[in-house]
Amino acid sequence: MENQEVYERARKKVEAKLRFKIHLYVFIGVMTLLFLINIVNTPEYLWFKWPLFGWGIAVVIHALRVFVFPEKLTVTEGMITKQMEKDAAKNL
Repeated sequence: MENQEVYERARKKVEAKLRFKIHLYVFIGVMTLLFLINIVNTPEYLWFKWPLFGWGIAVVIHALRVFVFPEKLTVTEGMITKQMEKDAAKNL
């Protein structure tokens, strides 16, 4: 049973890292496209910085949640575990 829990925790961490990687690649791709559109159409005003800034904040928050505060990703799992423990205690 404990090995299953360790496996599930590791699987969730790997999935979180993969989701972040996809998020980052999409962000880079879209920002590159917006930059090129901006430079070709209106080089006198760099408007692409606004979506870069806004979405960049989301990417940084996502990175923090995955790499710096990974336990915060499993808030609902902690609640589920506590409920399961309560239910198990009632059945004893």
